[in-house]
Amino acid sequence: MKDFLELIQSLFEDVLFVPFHALRKLELESWFAANALNWVFMLVAFVAFIYWMKQLKKFNDNNEENRDAKAHGFLGKNAEV
Repeated sequence: MKDFLELIQSLFEDVLFVPFHALRKLELESWFAANALNWVFMLVAFVAFIYWMKQLKKFNDNNEENRDAKAHGFLGKNAEV
C-alpha cells in the first residue's frame, strides 16, 4: 500500500505539477508572462460577452421574444403583471 501511495506522490510531484513549478519560476521574471493564460481566458470571455450582447440586441430589434407576463412557465398560470 505504501508503494502505491508513493507512486501517486511521484506522479503528481514529478509529472503533473511540472507546469505549475515552471509558472512559479516564471512569475519571478515576468508577472504578465506567468499570467498569460489568464489574459487569454479573459479575452475569450470578453469576446463571448460582446457576441452574446449583439445576439440579444438582434433578437430584441426583431421583437422575437414573448414579453408577456405569462410567457414563462415558472411564473405560473395565474401570474399577474
